[in-house]
Amino acid sequence: MTKSQRNHIDLPALVVVLTLMVMSLGVVYSASATWALEKFGESNRLLNLHALKVLLGIVALFVGMTIDYKKYRKLTKPAVIIAIAFLAFTLVLGGEVKGATRWLQFGGLSLQPSEFAKFALLFHLCSLIAVKGEAIREFKKGFLPMMIWIGSVAALVLLQPNFSTGSMIILMSLVMLFISRAKISHILATLGAALPLLVLVALTRPHVIQRINSFLYGTPGQGSNNYQLYQGIIGFGNGGLFGVGPGESVQRDFFLPESYGDFVFSIVGEEYGLVGTISFMLLFLIFMLRGFKIAKFARDEFGRLLAIGITSVVTMYSCVNAGVTLGILPTTGLPMPFVSYGGSSLLFTSFAVGVLLNISAQTDLHPRAPKVTTPSVSAPGLEDQTVKVY
Repeated sequence: MTKSQRNHIDLPALVVVLTLMVMSLGVVYSASATWALEKFGESNRLLNLHALKVLLGIVALFVGMTIDYKKYRKLTKPAVIIAIAFLAFTLVLGGEVKGATRWLQFGGLSLQPSEFAKFALLFHLCSLIAVKGEAIREFKKGFLPMMIWIGSVAALVLLQPNFSTGSMIILMSLVMLFISRAKISHILATLGAALPLLVLVALTRPHVIQRINSFLYGTPGQGSNNYQLYQGIIGFGNGGLFGVGPGESVQRDFFLPESYGDFVFSIVGEEYGLVGTISFMLLFLIFMLRGFKIAKFARDEFGRLLAIGITSVVTMYSCVNAGVTLGILPTTGLPMPFVSYGGSSLLFTSFAVGVLLNISAQTDLHPRAPKVTTPSVSAPGLEDQTVKVY
């Protein structure tokens, strides 16, 4: 399908993503203003940085929209190889923050390769599944080669250590294998083998054990490992039904650590209340429904799988982040898509959603009005005219 033949992109999905990005500017500023003023002497320091990242995210979104998604099929294998190389390089020379080696530093810029690796692996799995077809049900020819790619990426992420992202990569991969009609016995066997390995990794990572123990037995006192979680829950309680109002958060003032990052949803709950929180999550629900509808109308298997995968990743991350801040799940460190402060997640997720919108433009969800040409009408003294109806 040529560019001139493409239909309209899915506007509801685009509007939802842009709305979340715009909302993030106000939420991040409110959550970071007091801390930024104390540390940098200017309250809008993190807002300016976040605004730049949002701008780059919008550019990435529109780049993904303009490139035919089918062109990625030949690039998925090189992309995942580059991702694995970046992950290995990060383990050796990456910058260490809070005991984890997750970032590559380029002057004053930093990149989290696991965010790139997550989507590179997703694209490659979709390509492999589309090519293998029913062969996916064969262990040696179909299932095992994909598990090698999944295991390579997940293992390197877990070694950083980044337990939460590594676990999400495994979960995302198993979801894609299930959708591809791989044998349930193969998936269950893989899950059975992965769980002991995840437990072993958790046992060798003290911070993971601390988070689990804090979730199960933690106390709310300052200095405890559960302090951030309890402060986040207090923020939701302060918000009540309609919230305390934009910019009026109390928890951001040195009570909730790094409230502009993984716990930004707590600031949403405090300032906009239960009504705002539900409205916020409804945006992700709309995105999920539109994404799966795009997958239903996709023109080929690769596009269908990509649409399901991208939609699932965004949906899972939003639900896990919300669950963490509400105390339903242990603290993970996963960002709220399009909202949390941070560049790597925003950039790569925005590009992936752009690809999703490109898929939507090549479905029949929003067809362009056809051009209807009427026969030429002649009249004495008049030139032949062609009337086009759009």
